[in-house]
Amino acid sequence: MNKRKTVFFYILTMFLLTSCAAPEKKQEGDSYQVYYVNKEQTKVIYNDYVTQTKGTESVLTELLEQLAQVPEKFEYNPPLAGKFELLAYSLDNGTITLSFDEHYKEQDAIEEVLTRAAIVRTLVQIEGIDYVTMQVRGEPIMDSLGIAVGAMSKDTFIDNAGNEINTYENVKLRLYFANETGDKLIETNRRGFYSSNIAMEKLVVEQLIKGPNGEGIYPTVNANTKVISVNVKDGTCYVNLDENFLKQAAGVSAEVTIYSITNSLVELPNINKVQISVNGDTNYMFCESISLTNIFERNLDIVGSVD
Repeated sequence: MNKRKTVFFYILTMFLLTSCAAPEKKQEGDSYQVYYVNKEQTKVIYNDYVTQTKGTESVLTELLEQLAQVPEKFEYNPPLAGKFELLAYSLDNGTITLSFDEHYKEQDAIEEVLTRAAIVRTLVQIEGIDYVTMQVRGEPIMDSLGIAVGAMSKDTFIDNAGNEINTYENVKLRLYFANETGDKLIETNRRGFYSSNIAMEKLVVEQLIKGPNGEGIYPTVNANTKVISVNVKDGTCYVNLDENFLKQAAGVSAEVTIYSITNSLVELPNINKVQISVNGDTNYMFCESISLTNIFERNLDIVGSVD
C-alpha cells in the first residue's frame, strides 16, 4: 500500500470512529446560585452552579454538599464548613428545618447573620422549598434579643448579593402586645441591633409574631404565622400573611390582634393606615367578627396598662 492510500485509510478510520462515538453527556440539572461568605465577613457572594440531579430531595442534598465544600475561589467561605456541624435536616410542607450542633452559637452576630443568609438564599431557590428554619440541638436559633428567629424566606434577605447585609442599626420599636385578660393592648418598647436589609415595617410584623419577651404582656398573633410580604404605598401598609394568621392567638380578642398590628405599624413615621390580607386575599372575616376588607387606623381606646 502506497503512502497516499495509507493516509486515506487513516483519515477514513478516524472519521468512522468519531462518528460512532457516544455524544457528549449533557448536564442533567438546573442552574443555581450557591452563596458563600467572603473572607472579610462583610457580605455574601455566590458562584453559579449546575446540579447533576433533578427533584427537590436530590437537589437539596446536592446543594447542601456544595455549601459545605470549599470552592475554587478561596476568598469564599462555605457556610456549612465552619465552626459547627449540620446534624440533621428535614423537609415538610415546603419548610426545611436544619439542626446544628452547639458550636453554631460560637459565631459572632455578623458572622451568624451572613451564614444564615448564605444558607437561606441558596436553599429557597429549590422548587418545593419556601422557608428555612434553623435549630441548635432541636432548639430554635435566637436573634440578638434572645427571640427565636423563626422561618426565613427569599424575602428575608434583600437580593443585593449581600452588599449591605452586614450593616446593623440599633433600633427602638414600639410594639403593642396583649394584657393578661386579652382584651386590651399594652405598649412596650423593644430595642436591639437589626440588619438594615430588613424594612422596618416587616421587622415590626415579624417581632409581633415572635411575641413578647417581658412579664405581664402576652402574644397577639399566632406564632406559626408566616409573613408573605409587607409593603407601604401612599402611607398605607399592606400586610400579607399566610393562613395561620386566621388561627387566633389563645386568649385574645379579635380587636386586640388587629390593632396590635395596626398600632405597632402606625408608630412608624411613613405609615398612617394598615390593610391585612391572607395569601393576598382580603375576603375574610377574622374570627367571624372583623372584615379584612377594612383599612385600619390607630386605635388608642384599646390600649391599657400593666396592672
